[in-house]
Amino acid sequence: MLPKAVLETLPNGLKLVLVPDDHVESVCFGLFVASGSRHEAAKEAGISHFIEHMLFKGTATRTALAISQAIEGRGGNFNAYTSEEGTCFYAYLPCDYLPTAVDIISDMFVHAAIPDAEFARERQVILEEIKMYADEPDSVASENLSRALFPDNALGLPIAGTAETLDKMTPQTLRKYIRRAYVPTATTAVVAGRFDPAAARALVENALGGLAGGKPLSYVPVKARQRPVKEVRAERDIQQVQLAMGFRTFGVRAPARKKYAANVFDGLMGRSMSSRLFQSVREKRGLSYDIRSQLQFFEEVGGWAVTAGLATDRVPQAVSAIERELDRIRAKRPGPAELKRTKEYLVGNFRLGLEQVRARLFYFGNCVQTYGRILAPEEVVAGISAVTADDVLEIANEILQEKNKSVSWVVPKQ
Repeated sequence: MLPKAVLETLPNGLKLVLVPDDHVESVCFGLFVASGSRHEAAKEAGISHFIEHMLFKGTATRTALAISQAIEGRGGNFNAYTSEEGTCFYAYLPCDYLPTAVDIISDMFVHAAIPDAEFARERQVILEEIKMYADEPDSVASENLSRALFPDNALGLPIAGTAETLDKMTPQTLRKYIRRAYVPTATTAVVAGRFDPAAARALVENALGGLAGGKPLSYVPVKARQRPVKEVRAERDIQQVQLAMGFRTFGVRAPARKKYAANVFDGLMGRSMSSRLFQSVREKRGLSYDIRSQLQFFEEVGGWAVTAGLATDRVPQAVSAIERELDRIRAKRPGPAELKRTKEYLVGNFRLGLEQVRARLFYFGNCVQTYGRILAPEEVVAGISAVTADDVLEIANEILQEKNKSVSWVVPKQ
């Protein structure tokens, strides 16, 4: 049975999603805030991600160690992530400890101390994180592809920022940004797992109902007339060529029918080992160890990308094989068996994912932050199931337009 969720809005504008399930032994509490890398000015690039790190470093009444012991000492774990359009903080614990989860995560969210002693150390940690990604050719290819697809826009910049922007930040810079960004109207609280809804509601209202003030952060939209950069290239000390080929496309605001068709198109092309690109490029020709596709929707735009690691002496053959598959999906609708298999894969993968309590938290939290409402799992299943072969053909031709294409290469140093 797919999980059911209830959405409420507290008097201060904070949204609350309750996803109860009496058949599990755990509970997850998380806060989603619309503060991501695309909301940042160029001079503050990376600040949302920096704040994500610093919220774990203590509050007015708790040290970083006390926070960790309060969660891990009860067998739980906690984490966070920053994306282009938001940040999420969550704790996962045995179901008896929902009060602890709400108390700790809310305290971090509202009363982060941003201690000076921890600030310089954590900035160095993030700089090492940036270096780590710079040492991964697939990360470099994907990051450069984002720059090429969304030039001159924060959406194309690295989520972690740069050494130059991080160096100019101070603890006070982060504190001011938190006061501006972490407002109730930009925030969704989610409780998923085994809990009493009335008790959970009271806990959240007590912890966060007093928050006030502010409007959600704004961002600069991607300009349609600003075309993607056709090709970017980087050199690294590697033995393989890394390819990321992408197409700028529509975003969240597009009709649901188009987004479901795009998901089926993506599933058919490169989401699994039975997809066209994997079978053609790897299984039949042995041109890549790993090749896959990814579809991503932002507010007003999106992107579809193919990534692959290629043997240096077989790049032309691999690119030709990829292009043949793109031409084929543009020219001919998928057959009934392939379409049915792809939709069943997507539906099955979606349903199995929602068996996990944390996955429910992420799904419903991101739904509300993205759409402003709960997207019932049954609605998603029905949307995927309704996609036709004609829909896939139409959406393939809309997405795979040469004018919207960028290619990112990471090649061995000469």
